[in-house]
This record gives sequence, C-alpha cells and structure tokens, in this order.
Amino acid sequence: MPAPRPETDAARMTLSREPLFPPIEPYRMDRLAVGDGHQIYFEECGRRDGVPVVFLHGGPGAGASPMHRRFFDPQHYRIVVFDQRGAGRSTPFAGIRANDPEALVRDMEALRRHLGIDRWHVFGGSWGSTLAMLYAESHPERCLSLVLRGIFLMSRAEVDWFLGGMGRFFPEAHERFVRPIPAAERGDLLGAYHRRLTDPDPAVHVPAAAAWASYEAACSTLLPNPRAVASNAEAHQSLALSRIEAHFFANHLFEPENRLLRDLDRLRGIPAVIVQGRYDVVCPPRTAIMLGEAWPQAQLTIVPDAGHSAMEPGIRAALVEATQRFRRIAATV
Repeated sequence: MPAPRPETDAARMTLSREPLFPPIEPYRMDRLAVGDGHQIYFEECGRRDGVPVVFLHGGPGAGASPMHRRFFDPQHYRIVVFDQRGAGRSTPFAGIRANDPEALVRDMEALRRHLGIDRWHVFGGSWGSTLAMLYAESHPERCLSLVLRGIFLMSRAEVDWFLGGMGRFFPEAHERFVRPIPAAERGDLLGAYHRRLTDPDPAVHVPAAAAWASYEAACSTLLPNPRAVASNAEAHQSLALSRIEAHFFANHLFEPENRLLRDLDRLRGIPAVIVQGRYDVVCPPRTAIMLGEAWPQAQLTIVPDAGHSAMEPGIRAALVEATQRFRRIAATV
C-alpha cells in the first residue's frame, strides 16, 4: 500500500457526506465467558459468510449501540459488535475488577477464536482507537485493516487535558463538572471522582456518573447537542462509562506513555485510515497528527468541520468511506 499524504481540509470539503447504511438487526446475539467473572455480550449481523469486521466502542465503558452496525455494508461484511468488560450488556455491569487494557485484548482474541474467524478488519474510535492499536500491535497477523477515529494514546497528558484543558473551550460544562466536588478536593479531580464512582452507595455514584458523562458529551460535538448530553447523563448509561473511564485513568495509563507509538513497526504492513475532527476537543488533533507523522503508511484524514463524536456528519462520512475502501481486501481473507 503506498504511503498516502494526509488529506487537507479543502480536500475533505469536496467529499460527499455519505449516509450510514440502513438499520439492521443481528442474526446472532450471545454472551461469552472470558474469565474473572466477566461475560461479554456480542452480536453478529450482515452477511454470514462475509468478510469479518469487529467494532470497538469508546470510553472505555461506553458500550455499543445499534447505530454502530451501520458503518459497514451488510451485503459485504460479517459485522461483529461487542460490549467490552463492564460495558453495555456485558456482565457484571460497570464491573472494574480484572478490567484493564490487556484483559480486553485477550477478550478480543477469545471472541475471534469463538467465532471461528482467522483475520478481521478492526474499527475503533476514541478509546476504541487505543484498543484497536493495542490489539493490532499484539496480534498483527489477525488484522486485515485498521480504521481509527479520534486518536487517544492513553497518556497522562491526555487525561489531564480531559479533566482540565477541555474547560478552556467549554468553561460552562467544566464548571458543572467541578461543581459537585468540594473545593478542598478539586486539586485532584480524578481521585475525587474515582472515589465517588466506585462508592457502592447509589446516592454517591449516580450523581457523580451523571456529572462526568454530561461533561464528556457536552464537549464531544462541534455544535451543542442537548439530546446527546441528556442521553449520556441517564443513570444506567452513565455509570459504566464514568466508572470504567475513571478506573482506567487512575490505574491503567500506559507505561511508557509512548507505548503505542514505540511499537508501530508491528503495524507497518496493515492498511490503515485515521479519521480526526479538526475541532475535536476531547481528543485534540495534535495526537492524530503525531501518529500520522510516525506512521506515514496510514492515511490521515482531518475532517474540517467536526468535533469528537463519530456521529458528526463529516466524521461519519469519512468512516463509511474507509470501510467501503477496504472492501477490496476481501480476497486476502
């Protein structure tokens, strides 16, 4: 695969805003026991004998939704969607025991073997991009391609930005995020939230989860999206996202911080597309650009009028475009 140059903002403006594929229902839904008391929910849809693709949701802890099936042509792909440990329909819900990045990589391998898949396309956004790269660097022989959106490298600097730096652009949202924490604890917001989110008392963890999830949602789109904020703040939805994110940020940042960049040589033969919103405040574009510079074989697309969310029109179009582009890899399965 030649080393394509990053597409410019002007070039992106000329691309059509391709819609998602129509809604589709799974032909299989099940759970897989992966050890440590965890069972992960998974589903398959699309073409039973199609080229496998696995969708990795963000967060960690966000869970998958029916919308995520629609990035892939169901006439071509065997679409595998699953909820990572503690997320969505996996059990135990919001569970953080034995929940770490390496465990999620092992779960992916267990699921791949369980489904009888030799190689698959790997698609992930935000934390899903982190997991996709970690999986691919651990098992490059299992990856047909990578589609990565909203790059996050699991570093201390990125977490510090999330907790504080985003407030420079969304000061009202940040003020609401900080408000539930007493002044004496605001010097360590992560610690303060982690204590509350892991407290067994719903009177403590439910409002903390709503505040955390609302803050993230308010910063995720280019234009205000009150419906997304309200959805994220819903008590059941918000707990897994907030608790698992705080758990990972407090306990499982990568050491060394450049771990994913350090091991990029393992990905050199895998076709890849990186999609990044120009105005992504949750995962700022400098990280995606740094990744593209270190990995020139990957195609970096900067969407000029988008924030972080996968549902931003330009992001959505670029992701569908990437999955359509990789249809040609079917012959190598």
